[in-house]
Amino acid sequence: MPALPSLQQLRYLIALHEAGHFGRAAEKCFITQSTLSASLRDLETTLDVTLVERDRRHVAFTPVGDAVVARSRELLAQASDLVELCAAARHPLTGDFRLGVIPTIAPFALPSSLAVLRAEYPQLKLFLREDLTAVCLDRLLASTLDAALIALPYDLPAGIDTLPLFEDEFLFVTADAKLGSAHAPLPLDQIEPETLLLLEDGHCLREHAIAACGYQSAQTNRTLGATSLITLTHMVESGLGHTLLPELAIAGGILSGSSLYARRFTPRGPARTVALAFRRTTARRVEIVELGRIFARSKGFTGNARARTARRARTAKSASLVSPQT
Repeated sequence: MPALPSLQQLRYLIALHEAGHFGRAAEKCFITQSTLSASLRDLETTLDVTLVERDRRHVAFTPVGDAVVARSRELLAQASDLVELCAAARHPLTGDFRLGVIPTIAPFALPSSLAVLRAEYPQLKLFLREDLTAVCLDRLLASTLDAALIALPYDLPAGIDTLPLFEDEFLFVTADAKLGSAHAPLPLDQIEPETLLLLEDGHCLREHAIAACGYQSAQTNRTLGATSLITLTHMVESGLGHTLLPELAIAGGILSGSSLYARRFTPRGPARTVALAFRRTTARRVEIVELGRIFARSKGFTGNARARTARRARTAKSASLVSPQT
């Protein structure tokens, strides 16, 4: 049987690929540069190929080196899944769990969910990372996250599966009292796309809102873009335009204290799907399903969630939300 590379050698190779520099890669791995270099030379000897072209200024990976890095990421993720399989079999939802969450979900879905998790699984150590969808998915594939709370639709990379949790309807939000205070749902075709203010490029919520309304990105206001939903509501309150906000955010109180109005659409408004994303090879499916149950139960739009949305919006200064449609 031929000699096999070690997982440690593969970790060092990935670190060098990400850092692009032997010194920085060694620091990231908490080893000396000479140790890193020697380990990678041994790896090349084991595989009998040149993975990295070296000189004093540059580090360049050969084509086979790039291919080995990609396969190494898969192998390390599978090794991590193997360890997690055994840990989950012993004690489900105990120990460390690394969860990514996108910014348009985190402040609104997590507070009540985390309280439930603390009560039901006191031995769980949940490590949260808030980031854009693309970054969360990259970290999932690299096995630095166990799951990610994202919104669909999204063009998922190979190797990622999702567990849909609930639908999150978009509502029309405006500072215009005449347009916002009407007690009837707003026909979707009455929205002028050039008046819409949305998050800047890179946020999936922007694309969800545009696609859900049947618009093209170029039709919307591209001069002004916000980096967060809070900033977006301030821009709308200043009279710069209107926006679409997910019901999850409105139920979470984002309009509280504002002078904004929220209206539902007719026919039933466009929506995104909140879901848990995870590696197809993960050994933590049972735990992910349980986490999904808790997220859906505590913040999904079931039961009284729509009434809660209406109640919170009505308490905002001068804000109104039409009654939910049954």
